[in-house]
Amino acid sequence: MSKLPLLATCATLAAGPLWAEAPQVVTDIAPVHALTSTVMDGVGTPVLLVKPGLSPHSYALRPSQARALQDADLVVWVGEGLAPWLEKPLESLAGRGEMLELIEAEGTIKLPYRGADDVLAAAEAEHADHDHAVDDHDDHDHEEGHDDHDHDAHEEGHDDHDDHDHDAHEEGHDDHDGHGHDAHEEEHDEGHDEAGHHHHHGSYDPHAWLDPQNGAVWLEVIAEKLAALDPEHADLYRANAAKGQAEIAAAVDEVTEALRPMQGVAFVSYHDAFQYFEKRFGLTLVGTVTPGDATDPSPAQLAQLRDRLVDLGVRCAFAEPQFDTGLLEAAVAGRDIPILELDPLGRRHELGKGLYPALIRDLGAGFAACAAH
Repeated sequence: MSKLPLLATCATLAAGPLWAEAPQVVTDIAPVHALTSTVMDGVGTPVLLVKPGLSPHSYALRPSQARALQDADLVVWVGEGLAPWLEKPLESLAGRGEMLELIEAEGTIKLPYRGADDVLAAAEAEHADHDHAVDDHDDHDHEEGHDDHDHDAHEEGHDDHDDHDHDAHEEGHDDHDGHGHDAHEEEHDEGHDEAGHHHHHGSYDPHAWLDPQNGAVWLEVIAEKLAALDPEHADLYRANAAKGQAEIAAAVDEVTEALRPMQGVAFVSYHDAFQYFEKRFGLTLVGTVTPGDATDPSPAQLAQLRDRLVDLGVRCAFAEPQFDTGLLEAAVAGRDIPILELDPLGRRHELGKGLYPALIRDLGAGFAACAAH
């Protein structure tokens, strides 16, 4: 038998696709790792640098992680605003690979940093609007009841009118829940650091993965980047992204329904980490224990926050698992305000493709628990 066909086959394999194996992909935090794992399902598994429970703002690479960066074909990260320590290693170690900075990806919703004054002003405005709406409603009910006394036909029309107003209000409320963040135009303020150190990298709050719409956008962005690097699996990457988007949409529907009792309910948190989630689901933060630069609050700042607990009817306070709750406990001392926990990185969940929708559901459940108190 001739050896020519075998030689031809070997030559064809040698000149085949660039990716004999799956692309080597490195990610910064667990939610980004989850999104990337979703897209790569059936092809490969990305490397995670920062395990959940550790701060992504300040981190020292282990030698094995430095090698992973050096060998990476693609690095997927939120951006310098979240992980400023990663910028120099990327420049020096990831020489041959490509970078995907998600915060700068087209279609990403970006919110500017907000300071304590921004949070308070927005909360007081919403509180005033709510009180005004209640007063108007009470006056309207009184006038209708006085003018329409003993007029059955008019009473029937009044009932229809009330139903119409309620439906219109609900429709407007749903629209606000879905799109309220699009009109957000607050000015840039001081940055903050989850490790307790001031940082001021970029103009935008980097916690953008906490808006599930960004998660859905990023799935597609990651899929297209991988499809360009690895055309052999392009269809699978895109199909996986579409499936992941459907899973996120299902999670958003569940959380939207679960959070209806939280509309208008005031809460405080340790620091301002959940802006994207709040904007997406129409939640009302009225203050944080740490100021915009995440330093310890002064006695005057803590006193101001304590006053706000009463003035704005704060229902609960939120801690995060990586922080000591001492300052939060001091802020709510003597008040019937429970301290609950929110985890922005999904540390309780198994790493992999299921972590991201589970994180969104967990945050929804955490906020919903506040409404029950």
